[in-house]
Amino acid sequence: MNFAEPAFLYGLILLPAVFLFVLWASRRKQAATSRLGDPALVEKLSATVNWRGRQWQMWLWFLVLALLILALARPRWGSEVQVVEQQGVQVMVLLDVSQSMLAEDIKPNRLSRAKLEIADLMNRLGGDEVGLVLFSGASFIQFPLTSDYATARDFLDSARPSVISKPGTAIGDAIRTAMTGLDPNLASQKVIVLVTDGEDFDTDTLDTAQRAADEGVVFYTIGFGSPEGEPIPVYNGEGEVTGFKKDQQGEVVLSRLDETTLQRIAQIGNGQYYRASADGHELDALVSELNKLQKAALSSQFETRGIERFQVFLLVALTAMIARELIPDRVKQKSRTARSVFRRRSRAETAQSTASGQQSTVSNQSLASYPEGTRSQDHVSSGPTLTHGSAHLLKGRLANNQVGGS
Repeated sequence: MNFAEPAFLYGLILLPAVFLFVLWASRRKQAATSRLGDPALVEKLSATVNWRGRQWQMWLWFLVLALLILALARPRWGSEVQVVEQQGVQVMVLLDVSQSMLAEDIKPNRLSRAKLEIADLMNRLGGDEVGLVLFSGASFIQFPLTSDYATARDFLDSARPSVISKPGTAIGDAIRTAMTGLDPNLASQKVIVLVTDGEDFDTDTLDTAQRAADEGVVFYTIGFGSPEGEPIPVYNGEGEVTGFKKDQQGEVVLSRLDETTLQRIAQIGNGQYYRASADGHELDALVSELNKLQKAALSSQFETRGIERFQVFLLVALTAMIARELIPDRVKQKSRTARSVFRRRSRAETAQSTASGQQSTVSNQSLASYPEGTRSQDHVSSGPTLTHGSAHLLKGRLANNQVGGS
């Protein structure tokens, strides 16, 4: 047996502490009850309390608590083979690796910040397939659509301007390359996320975006940089900044964020445009939009999984709870009361019979003391009522007296 959520088992450690607390509280309650008044009166008032039942209630309560903790840990034993389908959308990320992405109006620079946001996006996709296209003056697929985000991040780290020798920025060519990486046979939504500063030297970018949108592709664009512009640093072989890029006239070239082009591409593709910020809140909005898109089965595979058995523990816990509620808090005293009444009645009848016997004996002695001539019916009738045995005894004594007198 194993557990899908073993962290919940640490809750069992709390049970002894809870037991000690309940025991301490019970003893305090007993001590407080004993101080209420006369012990005999307190005992009489609590005579109907079902003390044994209360103990059973406490133990059942602890049993229910332990079973619920075990159920939360999701115990599993046995195994079964299941077909697991991966649901999601197809996301192709287009990353601009041109020289202009080295501008430092976003720290540490546009390209480094863009790679950080793409890596964060992979962490949030949760089942979607992602691919990466690198582009500047040309483009190629760095890695195809995959759900292996760890490997994808390794390929992402290697993205730099030197991987493409052709200078410039050709967004239209990058869109055409991305379309070859999307699977048209899958019903899942196809998405292109364009990450760039928007400087474009391609003449048919908008037409290419329109053709992709006609095939059902949704565009989201993220702009890195500032509209005011930023110089493009030039690095030597050791990675040190030696100056800034200049044009043919010797003027320092400023790379500006072209938000207009990016907004139009997003509009054509029924998506959204986001401007990169210092706190990266645009990524939250992008992930929210992706979660709204149609998801479909991207792939399926066989997996051997443990069979969940938490239902057994929940059923036993429910049974224990019902049993706990059925235990009465007080016991009935009807039978005891009836027995007490019967005993009191028996004692009363015994005492009455004893008293009657004593009265009869006194009356017989009084009659025997009268002279024979004076024993009239008045004396007999005026005496107390005699039982059958007492009358028989009296006749016997009278007969003996007569015999003796003759």
